[in-house]
Amino acid sequence: MPVVDSIPVDLDPNHVVRVLRLDRRAGGEEQARELLAETTLLFRPRAVYRPAFVEDKSADAVTIEGRVFRSRVLRANLDPVFKVFPYVITIGPELETASGRSDDLLRRFYLETLADLALEAVTAEIRTRLARESGFALLASMSPGSLADWPITEQVPLFDLLGGAPAEIGVRLSDSLLMLPLKSVSGLFFPSAETFISCRLCARESCPGRKAPPDPAGWERYRLEKP
Repeated sequence: MPVVDSIPVDLDPNHVVRVLRLDRRAGGEEQARELLAETTLLFRPRAVYRPAFVEDKSADAVTIEGRVFRSRVLRANLDPVFKVFPYVITIGPELETASGRSDDLLRRFYLETLADLALEAVTAEIRTRLARESGFALLASMSPGSLADWPITEQVPLFDLLGGAPAEIGVRLSDSLLMLPLKSVSGLFFPSAETFISCRLCARESCPGRKAPPDPAGWERYRLEKP
């Protein structure tokens, strides 16, 4: 399983201005460019992924190469699918370390936010590459821990599918099953006719990472209890 490490991270300064809520009249765009010049040197994007095959499907679970994943949502999303791509992606620990060393809370917020933006950009790039390589027009994804229906404990069989590959890019699971470095993401890419966004099945309105509003119709579709 090859390590992918030639991954560009090209963040738009104008987007950074908006996300960090910088004041353009007070030199916000220049501040964004300075932050990007500093943080880009600390990005170490790397990824591992591989094809895997769905062997069995029950009412609320799927078996992928001998590993059982229990989730109503995942089972429904994989209903027509027999090939998936387990993955782990990271931007490395360097920016995380720099943020932890700073006593300036605002600076830490800027660095943490830029790390999140970089991880999103790298994940989008890997998704695009994999779609091109696999020939699938659209790949959706799910990550353990993103929904109560697919808890973080599912990291164990997911990492097992990838063998020692995550360690090759410096990612490991903590005792609480969080990934270290923290600026890492794992999950399953799968072919889909539409984009899947876990946020639509989550009722936490105050979540800073929310990417879409809650969709009550989705709870009925996936037979989930309404929060």
